[in-house]
Amino acid sequence: MADNVKVAVRVRPFNSREKERNAKCIISMHGKSTTIVNPENGEEKTFTFDYSYCSHNPSDPNFASQQTVFDDLGVLVLENAWKGYNVSLFAYGQTGSGKSYSMVGYGADRGIIPCACEELFRRIETNEDPHTKFKVESSMLEIYNEKVRDLFNPKNPKNESGLKLREHPVTGPYIEGLALVPVRDYEHIDQLMDEGTSARTVASTQMNATSSRAHTIFTVIITQTTTDRATMKVMDKVSRVHLVDLAGSERANSTGATGERLKEGAAINKSLSALGNCISALADMG
Repeated sequence: MADNVKVAVRVRPFNSREKERNAKCIISMHGKSTTIVNPENGEEKTFTFDYSYCSHNPSDPNFASQQTVFDDLGVLVLENAWKGYNVSLFAYGQTGSGKSYSMVGYGADRGIIPCACEELFRRIETNEDPHTKFKVESSMLEIYNEKVRDLFNPKNPKNESGLKLREHPVTGPYIEGLALVPVRDYEHIDQLMDEGTSARTVASTQMNATSSRAHTIFTVIITQTTTDRATMKVMDKVSRVHLVDLAGSERANSTGATGERLKEGAAINKSLSALGNCISALADMG
């Protein structure tokens, strides 16, 4: 299990709210180790991860940029997908902790998803094997208040009640009626990402002005079709890459959530708890 799962932690810069409160950074990182200092008694606790990214201070010589994170995690995802494995990458953390920035990015500061897609098509375009052909398809959905919505087709009439989760006897779980779009090149998938991102459910809270109110799953299906020159048999190698931007865990007294925001926060926390139980069960199996 340990060889199949990698865990990374990233620390973001202070936001305006934290700067106004004169917040102090109590986290330091050295290699794979992350140390947290208790501000009340100075007690230190150190944790070790596969990757520890310090993105708090751009002037820090060990500052981890978007490119640094992609070179480690994004490339690792692509390498395994290229071999035909299914891969998932989760961004998990409290609301406002920088998950969407790491996964999607903002403006020229691109995150893992667009960088991975660009690298994928670069590899396809530089493929020199005339007997291997590639097909790329993509989908994008969000889980909002326990309902699945199609972000590539926001006008889908079934979005209101939620798309249905089904189980295929061979390929496993799938979403019935979810748009699966064939993708030509990076520019095409980048346009789809922009359209899907603009359809996401976001709202302002006291902790995050653009808080994601739903879990977002961006999926890329890569099919490599190879023809054996000796037997002329055709073989498909299919891999699914799930890039998941989870909504942040919340405390109602910190976010100031009431009404609909409070209901959303309760659904987010409930689903994150279920995910945690699932991961723990898988870890116990390994």
